[in-house]
Amino acid sequence: MGLVFLDLNGHFRFMQKIDEIENLIKIISKLPGLGPKSAKRIVLKLVNNRDELIKPMAKGLADIYKNIYSCKICGILKPTSIDCSYDNCKILNKKYNKICVVESIADQWSIESSNIFEGYFHILGGTINSSGQKKDDLLISSLVKRVKTQKIDEVILATSATVEGQTTAYYVHESLNSTNVKVTKLAQGLPVGGEIENLDDGTLYSAFKNRAGLNSESN
Repeated sequence: MGLVFLDLNGHFRFMQKIDEIENLIKIISKLPGLGPKSAKRIVLKLVNNRDELIKPMAKGLADIYKNIYSCKICGILKPTSIDCSYDNCKILNKKYNKICVVESIADQWSIESSNIFEGYFHILGGTINSSGQKKDDLLISSLVKRVKTQKIDEVILATSATVEGQTTAYYVHESLNSTNVKVTKLAQGLPVGGEIENLDDGTLYSAFKNRAGLNSESN
C-alpha cells in the first residue's frame, strides 16, 4: 500500500491520510530531538518492518508500562515486584553511606556509565523553575527522610550548572540542615549552564573529585 513518497526536494509526502499513522507521528515527534520530519521517517521504517520492529517494540513498551515505574522514595526506575522502604533499599544489595542527588534519570545513567561514583542515587524529578515546578513537586522531603534513616554520611548535589539547577541545589541544601549530614556539590569547573547528562566522563570525574562542602555556607 503506497502510504508515503519522497518528493524532488527530499521531503516525505503522504498520499493518503491515515489516522493511526498521523497519531503515531504526533507521539514520536514529542520525543527529545525529534520533530515531525524525523517522526515520519521513523514511522515509515516501522511500517516497512512490521515483524522485525513493530511487534518487538510493542511488546517492549507494554512490558515497561506494566512492570517498570519510578520509585516514590528515591525516584529511580525499578520493577513493580520490588517494594522499597526508607530504611531498606532493595534495588541494591550493598549498603552505602553516600547519596548522589540528580535532577533526572538521564543524569543518573550518565554518572553510572562513567564509574566515578559508588553509592545511592536520588532523582529529584526536575528542578525548581519559573515555569511552575515548585519545591513540593520534587522528591526533597523523601531525601531528608532517607538521610535520617539510612545512616548517610554525605549527600552530593549533582544538579546542573544552570540557574534552575543551582536554585534547586540551594533548597535541597537548606532542607538538609536539620540532619547535620555533610553536603557537597560538584566542583565549579562544571561549565556554566552545563547539564549533567551532556558532560563527558573526564569533566564528570574532575567535578566529583574536586567537589566542595556546603555546610560552611549555610549562613
